[in-house]
Amino acid sequence: MSFFGTADRLAGFGGVAPVPRDFGKISGNLRRPRRYNRRLQRVFCISALFSIRPCDEFRRFYERKPAEGTRHIQAVLALARRRVNVLLAPLRDGRTYELMPPTAHTA
Repeated sequence: MSFFGTADRLAGFGGVAPVPRDFGKISGNLRRPRRYNRRLQRVFCISALFSIRPCDEFRRFYERKPAEGTRHIQAVLALARRRVNVLLAPLRDGRTYELMPPTAHTA
């Protein structure tokens, strides 16, 4: 995983991160990348689909996207992008995965 360095690079390689399609003075246009690893994208999308049922946090995120006006596949890709961050964080921090994030203890 040190090859990618960040979750953004892994998401770009897997095709779940949008790339800019800017030209001249026009900016803010995002599209799906043309070159990406389709097997890795399939793994991310299947992981996102299977995480909707057992995890309330991911279900709420997925249900919020169509309410904002996105289509099903866009909502799945957005959830897959979120899952990349969640799956890479324990590897980056050197910890095991916990469902609830650690809280700071106040004294």
